[in-house]
Amino acid sequence: MTSPSAGPATPSSVFLSVDKSLRTHLRFAADDYAELTCSKKDAIAFLKKSLQNANKHLNELYKSGYPIRELVLARAYFMDQVLKALWVACNLHQNTGIALLAVGGYGRGELLPHSDIDLLILLSDDVELDTVGSTLERFVTSLWDLNLDIGHSVRSISESIEKARSDITIATNLLETRTIAGEESLRRHLSERAYSDESWSDKKFFLAKQEEQLARHRKYGDTDYNLEPNVKTSPGCLRDIQTIGWITKRHFGFERTGNEATYDFLTDDEFTMLRKGETFLWQLRYGLQMIAGRSENRLLFDHQRTLATLLGYSDNEEGLGVEQMMQKYYRFALALGELNDVVLQYYDEAILHPDDEENIRPLNRRFQVRNDYIEAINSPVFAYQPFALIEIFLLMAQNPGIKGIRASTIRSIRAHRHLIDDNFRKNLANTSLFMEILRTPHPLHRTLSSMKRYGILGNYLPEFGRITGKMQHDLFHIYTVDAHTIRVVQNMVRLRSPDSQKDFPLGARLVHRLPKLELLYIAGIYHDIAKGRGGDHSELGAVDVEEFCKRHHLSQRDTSLVAWLVKNHLLMSMTAQRKDPSDPEVIHDFANKIDTQVHLDYLYTLTVCDISATNPKLWNTWRAALLRQLYTETKRAIRLGLDAPPDRAKWVEETQSEAREILHRQDFEDSRIDALWETLDEDYFLQDSTSEIAWQTSVILQHPDPLQPLVRVREARGGEAEGFLQIMVYQPSRLGQFAAITGALESLHLNIHEARISSSSDTYSLCNFVVTPSEAGTDTSKDLIAAELKQQLKDFDDPTIVKRRTPRQLKHFAFPTEVTFSNDTTQQRTVMELITPDRPGLLARIGGILLDHKIELVKARIATLGERVEDVFIITTPGGDALSDPDLCRALRDDLCAQLDEQNNIDQ
Repeated sequence: MTSPSAGPATPSSVFLSVDKSLRTHLRFAADDYAELTCSKKDAIAFLKKSLQNANKHLNELYKSGYPIRELVLARAYFMDQVLKALWVACNLHQNTGIALLAVGGYGRGELLPHSDIDLLILLSDDVELDTVGSTLERFVTSLWDLNLDIGHSVRSISESIEKARSDITIATNLLETRTIAGEESLRRHLSERAYSDESWSDKKFFLAKQEEQLARHRKYGDTDYNLEPNVKTSPGCLRDIQTIGWITKRHFGFERTGNEATYDFLTDDEFTMLRKGETFLWQLRYGLQMIAGRSENRLLFDHQRTLATLLGYSDNEEGLGVEQMMQKYYRFALALGELNDVVLQYYDEAILHPDDEENIRPLNRRFQVRNDYIEAINSPVFAYQPFALIEIFLLMAQNPGIKGIRASTIRSIRAHRHLIDDNFRKNLANTSLFMEILRTPHPLHRTLSSMKRYGILGNYLPEFGRITGKMQHDLFHIYTVDAHTIRVVQNMVRLRSPDSQKDFPLGARLVHRLPKLELLYIAGIYHDIAKGRGGDHSELGAVDVEEFCKRHHLSQRDTSLVAWLVKNHLLMSMTAQRKDPSDPEVIHDFANKIDTQVHLDYLYTLTVCDISATNPKLWNTWRAALLRQLYTETKRAIRLGLDAPPDRAKWVEETQSEAREILHRQDFEDSRIDALWETLDEDYFLQDSTSEIAWQTSVILQHPDPLQPLVRVREARGGEAEGFLQIMVYQPSRLGQFAAITGALESLHLNIHEARISSSSDTYSLCNFVVTPSEAGTDTSKDLIAAELKQQLKDFDDPTIVKRRTPRQLKHFAFPTEVTFSNDTTQQRTVMELITPDRPGLLARIGGILLDHKIELVKARIATLGERVEDVFIITTPGGDALSDPDLCRALRDDLCAQLDEQNNIDQ
């Protein structure tokens, strides 16, 4: 392997793997050097052309599938030729006591299309810079003229060591040097001092690089799984491989040469994994920089599809080509992260604690704890007693003081995990151990994460192994399926701690009422287990979890409950999101799908843990309020019985009676209350709490000028902390008011989460919106919003369509707009469901289209899921009837699709 090599690096040793014909193709012919003796202008032109030709040739080889390792080395090899030519052209080869060194990645012999070229012009300590200064200046200027991404420094040997003492980056670079031109003895002298305690001691260097890695991992949330990872610096990527190499070099010293010898503490499989991982990451990084045309290491959505196509991934039954590429990336990141654990733990013992007194505590006949790390008492334990592959994780769960698994035991686990086969999975001893892990009170997510990291969970549950690293190419699911699953379990564990009361008050109470917590964990592990297989993942997952329950000897009652949870894990969130959880008919229909109160408690708990683990932006107090309302009303319906459908008239009467009592206490007369309520439709008294109705009624009755719009802004049910605001607008009814109001709100940089328009007369309408700021720094002053909204509503006949720039990520997720219609025969209204990509100004544009077709909007449920909008609109004709004309529905659908898709194409 190239990158971890140590000791003297010469061009012949570094570039040994570069094919001879490729080296010949890239090397300058001897007579070409003569051209460099001409004018500087001609010399630079010659070298620029040579660089362009080499770059073009290497890129074509990359596209043809040429071995990436050779291409990376070949780039460095060719750059050496260019630098040597300039060195000679500037007559620097005639000077003694000076050398041109490659350092850092270039020093390792690695160069990608737009990598930095790090150089050290090294002077002997007895050479005065003044004697070569002008010549060096000419050399450096020539590099700039070539438009190379050069990072250079000019230092003597002693100055280099002095700088290294105070800068770990410089100290690290000096471990990877290679002489391009000049005296090799200078580099050797420098390296002998750089590898000694004069620069950094072995222990000090290890601690610095360890802390550097920890800080870098924290920057990425300590996860290998990011939607747009950095293939150079994200956890499990190239920097982690390089960190292993740097620590290895410093530990074994300058004279330890040879790749295999340097890494002889790695097993053959580990060394192969290190090499394969580096090769794959180089493939990604090379392609990224070639596509972007600049130094780019982030797998941005802008480039993922193009790169996947370039590397030969295509869409098939396993998923999109880009998803297959990313799954391979995530699996390599996981494996390299595991290897990084082993290596750093090995060095922790070898460098930091070589002479420490060992504290050994026996656990049983197979395992013991050595200095807080669990280890197998002897290596063959997993071969003779395979159940120990599960037992070790149970022991960790039962002993919270254990920090982790010793490196030697991790290796033994990896060497024996192939023993987990069908017979192993059916063995009562193994299934009992796994169930005991689930039943043991402890941070279960950490245990499952460790089992996943070391390949046990994916082997024991093959269906989980299939989703390891499985990503969904969208902005809604920001974690891979396996990472999301572990986070769901983490949320379940967290519900039992006091600090969960703030974010999950109801869930924190319910979790203590669940009869068997392990059933919730099993549902969490299996709820998305069938993602990416095709078909309904909820139904397929229910089949899988039923098999799991039977294999683990759960009762039929428990099996049925868990299978029901997996099959219906989206039911509660979709009901709260797409329907009105205060509508008695919605509650009745939902409650009829819930078998018992226990089913409801489990489902609510699973739902909140699932939503909050999907995307941090998805769980908020507004969504929590909707789910809590759905739970509360359903619980009430189950308690009262579901035999008879709800009596809407009775519900309205009871709601009005309670609201009227509140208003009476504020000295409002029945005649005024009734006069207002008679203008509002029946739905208004089904959808809001009595206190909400009383507040809105009192505000309207106190409005001094009924001809002017009344605007009030206050904290929504979600609460002030999350920034959710409720905006009430009461004004004379006019067709197109939804377009006007949404245009005004979006121009104020407010995201709309819910919209309701309540009116049954031609005189006035009452509109309610729940909003949050769409951008950081948006002014959410209630007075300012009210004043601006009133002002903009004056220009009622020209709704504002927001023309803000579409966020970068959204631009890469276009898909055709879908519009479907269905009629609510009970309410005599039409339900229009619209699915389209999210864009600034979307609601105002939809409102404008409804206005063009003279369609009235009664209610809207707004749901934005990453880049995907799934909105539900209740619409009528101007006369308040359902849309019965199929031609009108067809024209409306075609217009919505055409205009919204045109907007998406413009954004692309």
